[in-house]
Amino acid sequence: MLCDDCGKKEAVVHIVQIGPNGRVEKNLCEDCAQKYGSTMLGGNEQPMSVNDFLKGVFSTPPRQAREEAPSGPELVCPNCGMSYRDFQQTGKIGCSVCYDTFRAQLEPLLRRVHGSSVHSGKIPHRTGGRLETKHEIAVLRAALKEAVAKEAYEQAAEYRDQIRALEHKLAHQEGAEAQEGEERHAAE
Repeated sequence: MLCDDCGKKEAVVHIVQIGPNGRVEKNLCEDCAQKYGSTMLGGNEQPMSVNDFLKGVFSTPPRQAREEAPSGPELVCPNCGMSYRDFQQTGKIGCSVCYDTFRAQLEPLLRRVHGSSVHSGKIPHRTGGRLETKHEIAVLRAALKEAVAKEAYEQAAEYRDQIRALEHKLAHQEGAEAQEGEERHAAE
């Protein structure tokens, strides 16, 4: 596919811009994309790197930083030793434990960047539907809690029965998988 602007070089960048005039999509070559980016950033002659972009996204606005600033010592991940300040500078998490350590700071950030702090993507097939069943149970428990708060007891009883059926199904799935594992281990 050729560049939409120059029509000479191969397009390597796809830009989608949503503005007051609607959605505009452009396929640009590297040179035209750089020119387009500098005009979008107010004529800034220095090219913006991905790390600069991530720093801008991950940095906390000054007012909000003062409100959320911990009064004690800076949080540091007990597993890898990374601080939240290190994360702000690099835009990268050190390890999986960092997500738990910096949860209070990361949740608002994830909501701002992704619109949600909960993953709602696809569930792998190899889990045998267990994760999907667990998710259904969690959704029904929330609905049950809401129904009880609204004193809709008949609806709450239906949710309770559905939860029990799914928990029974989940126990059966996990039992079958455990039995398969034992049979495989015995065969080896």
